[in-house]
Amino acid sequence: MPELPEVETVARGLEAALKGDRFTKVELRRPDLRFPFADDFVDRLTGRTVVDVSRRAKYALIYLDDDTVMICHLGMSGSFRIYPTKPGAPDKHDHVLFETENGMWVRYHDPRRFGFLLLTTREALWDHPTFQNMGPEPLGNEFSGPVLAERLGDRKSPIKTAILDQKVVAGVGNIYACEALFRSGISPKRQANTIKGARAEKLATAIRQVLAEAIESGGSTLRNYAHTDGELGYFQHRFQVYDHEGDPCANPDCGKPIKRLVQSGRSTFYCSTCQR
Repeated sequence: MPELPEVETVARGLEAALKGDRFTKVELRRPDLRFPFADDFVDRLTGRTVVDVSRRAKYALIYLDDDTVMICHLGMSGSFRIYPTKPGAPDKHDHVLFETENGMWVRYHDPRRFGFLLLTTREALWDHPTFQNMGPEPLGNEFSGPVLAERLGDRKSPIKTAILDQKVVAGVGNIYACEALFRSGISPKRQANTIKGARAEKLATAIRQVLAEAIESGGSTLRNYAHTDGELGYFQHRFQVYDHEGDPCANPDCGKPIKRLVQSGRSTFYCSTCQR
């Protein structure tokens, strides 16, 4: 599933292509994705101008000139594909088609159909069920070691599981949780309520750094993810533990093999020597 850096990259691509442009045609090629499309989906978008595109956690947000906001989630295999010139016939997995006044074509492509495109308004956005009780943005000014420690509270679950909870911190997924825990020297098995003080500061800093570096690299290309222009991200070449089971630890003073365990149904990769 695309994580925060991948969604940030997609949002930036959509902003560059669509901001200030007007939708002249919107076509639904099926009645639903993960959820049914709103009955007035086409009518509410057709003729509207995109005034901004941003991101919250793992969701891209497209703001229109009548205060409508489209909440976009890519699910497991969703992607936006942008074409500056008229493309050929839609693929069977191109489920939503957009055309703009300036000649841009955008297609939402999703083979597994776990993504969704929902409509709300600016006023109702942060009360939408998607965002209620969501934790702080890890790249925002409100995120820090003390804030992380407070959000973790007295949780006794493993720290890896805790930081995947969107109520603790927004947008951190499996890949970047593994990488941040390695950078901060924290075992993924450590109880969340022990992450206090300097340890919490190290982890908050590592989360921020690994996400920022991944965005700079255009995200990580795994399975179905690609940029809106079809280009691939390359942060996966900088993974230090994720998907490196059995490889020597990246720490030159260690060299012990990276281990893998399953936590809450997800693979966790870590160094049992460097992470305590």
